Amino acid sequence: MSSSMSEAVVAGADGPTLASLPLPDHFSAAVVHARDVDMFQQVSDKDVRKSLSVDMIPMPELAPDEALVAVMASAINYNTVWSAMFEPVPTFQFLEQMGRAGGWEARHHLPYHVLGSDASGVVVRTGSSVRKWKVGDRVVVAPAYVDEQDPDTHRDGMLGDGQKAWGFETNFGALAHYAVVRASQLMPKPALLTWEEAAANPLCASTAYRMLVSDRGAQMKQGDVVLIWGATGGLGSYAVQLVRNGGGIPVGVVSSEEKAAVLRSLGCEAVINRSEIEDGDPTMLEQPKGWKRLGGAIRKAVGEDPHIVFEHVGRRTFAASVFVARRGGTVVTCGSSTGYDHTYDNRYLWMRLKRIIGSHGANLHEQCEVNRLFSLGHLVPALSTTYPLAEVGAATRSVQTNEHVGKVGVLCLAPRPGLGVTDPQARAKVGEDRLRLFQRAEHDAA
Repeated sequence: MSSSMSEAVVAGADGPTLASLPLPDHFSAAVVHARDVDMFQQVSDKDVRKSLSVDMIPMPELAPDEALVAVMASAINYNTVWSAMFEPVPTFQFLEQMGRAGGWEARHHLPYHVLGSDASGVVVRTGSSVRKWKVGDRVVVAPAYVDEQDPDTHRDGMLGDGQKAWGFETNFGALAHYAVVRASQLMPKPALLTWEEAAANPLCASTAYRMLVSDRGAQMKQGDVVLIWGATGGLGSYAVQLVRNGGGIPVGVVSSEEKAAVLRSLGCEAVINRSEIEDGDPTMLEQPKGWKRLGGAIRKAVGEDPHIVFEHVGRRTFAASVFVARRGGTVVTCGSSTGYDHTYDNRYLWMRLKRIIGSHGANLHEQCEVNRLFSLGHLVPALSTTYPLAEVGAATRSVQTNEHVGKVGVLCLAPRPGLGVTDPQARAKVGEDRLRLFQRAEHDAA
């Protein structure tokens, strides 16, 4: 942290002070390199610690509709794992496409890719056309990078042809001391949260919100039974909270008794241990016998089949999800962490009038609705553990190997955890035990 700008941000300097200071020429960032895209060919364990590094990179120019954010904290998402594994395609293909578009997009086409799609921090520069944000504002960053000149963006930000996942399909992402964002990605940081707690939420919480609550998703209603795969992971932990808050009945699927205990502490009384269904066979849930076992376990837990299945695991679970949804029920999916090629019995879809809804990220309105819930204390961060930026490889590896619960945070400019709270009264009202639920769970598991 050699630059006076970085030191001033950490010290809490006001906007005019930050505006008067020069930007550093270079800064630390977690990157993958184009020269390494073939490093995992014919390697069974694609250990992301080997591909991720923290390098000094030059400060990029700022477009008129962008802001430069001094990143206090970030978090690991599964898209960081994909990027570091160079799967399903190397993300340099996305950067090359941006380069071909020309103009300001050309900056992104570089031989290195700065990763990361979650951030909290301080605005230190704004482009000439930015109106609603100023230097010194404390912000969190929404990961949806949209083209405001695309007509479909005005129908729904996620439908525009130019929509991208920031820090995955764009460069200059969150796992760095500084990040370049569009002004349309900015939201006010919840004042009751620490930097690392605030950074853990935007991508996963908003994705879960769109899947379950938004009129573009499953439109969950009171009393709905919702099966949630990976219920103590980044997506699942927010899904459990949203279902409970909305009067639904969450049925959480986890992989161990330790994670089951975390889930119960969240208030999810119906818990299914996947290992008991699989009984030593990791392909069990891809077989009709496994589907029926799962359906029986759900009925035993809550007495009926799920109205909604919250799906993001993919190949290993998708057939089971289609099977167990009740007649007229909905499977809503936002990803496929175990593989994109899904095989399921279509009879259970068409003959029982079920629906599959594809969901991706969240538009800015949905993001802001979720951000408000955190500011009110109606949702709590799923942050379980925090690493320094220098150990970003280990942080990403923990997500790659599913060793974590909730979200894994990364401190960038913030020198230690626990900083950034500006409304201690609101924090006290929610309670430290509740806000640190996942951090305590990680400590207890250790």
